[in-house]
Amino acid sequence: MDPLRGMFQASDFPNLLVGLSAADDAAVYRLSSQQAIISTVDFFPPIVDEPYDFGAIAAANALSDIYAMGGEVLFAVNLVAFPDTLDASLLREIIRGGAEKVAEAGGIIAGGHSVNDKEPKYGLAVTGVVHPDAILRKSGARPGDVLILTKPLGVGVITTALKREQAAANHVDAAIASMKRLNRDGARAAVAAGARAMTDITGFGLLGHACEMVQHSEVDFRFKISDLPWLPGALSYGEAGAFPGGMDNNTRHFGQWVTFGQGVGYLYQDMLFTPETSGGLLLALAPDAAGDFLGRVSDAAVIGQVMAGSGRIRIER
Repeated sequence: MDPLRGMFQASDFPNLLVGLSAADDAAVYRLSSQQAIISTVDFFPPIVDEPYDFGAIAAANALSDIYAMGGEVLFAVNLVAFPDTLDASLLREIIRGGAEKVAEAGGIIAGGHSVNDKEPKYGLAVTGVVHPDAILRKSGARPGDVLILTKPLGVGVITTALKREQAAANHVDAAIASMKRLNRDGARAAVAAGARAMTDITGFGLLGHACEMVQHSEVDFRFKISDLPWLPGALSYGEAGAFPGGMDNNTRHFGQWVTFGQGVGYLYQDMLFTPETSGGLLLALAPDAAGDFLGRVSDAAVIGQVMAGSGRIRIER
């Protein structure tokens, strides 16, 4: 239970369009009839070896929440934890990676805060903008919609294999490229196509974030294993057991709302609960708009459909 729930009444803050009363990817506050600001924050320890790549990935991951709400990035501030025992040049590369990714998004780093810590951590607090009538939420998916994912899955097992020194360089490179890719194009295409609902796939894995969508939308989702896209090498690392600890946590929490059909083995069950970092967007879209969307967004794929229901997911072979 969130300790802040009950302390404030949503009716006391009518301009807070998205907050704790209906948890979503970011908070949204209306400034006027034409403009609302989006606010989000995210940071974590290194998941790759190169400091620059770590900074860029952490930034892309934090920026993704702005895109998941259908917005555009304005500016960000750095959040840094760094040991005084490490060379400061490593920190400069981390921050450079983050700053260049924010610049790619059309924003700017406007400041930040740092603390001395035993383990490096980096991320951003990001501010974006969206029209109050164009906010994309986790709710809104309708029966008959198709479900589209804009990036392949498998980052979690590849980065875990990297930590264990078991990952092939070409697989790591593909995962890094995916994590560094902004969700901006996907978000803009989703807005243009009239997406009903959207979220980004990060720490809760595909099924965790999909569970949030079905519960907010009061529908069911159906996925087919054969339609799901995977990064090169991901399934082989899953077969080798390279799962991060978050997979078990996600399974325990979200598993009660998920049913696996006959022939869907434990490998795929575990893979779909595995945390992702800077993953793609998952959106619900009217079928007649899917073709245009897929033509605009590279790597996007239809992975399922929305059914009438009450907040459950079924995975079929």
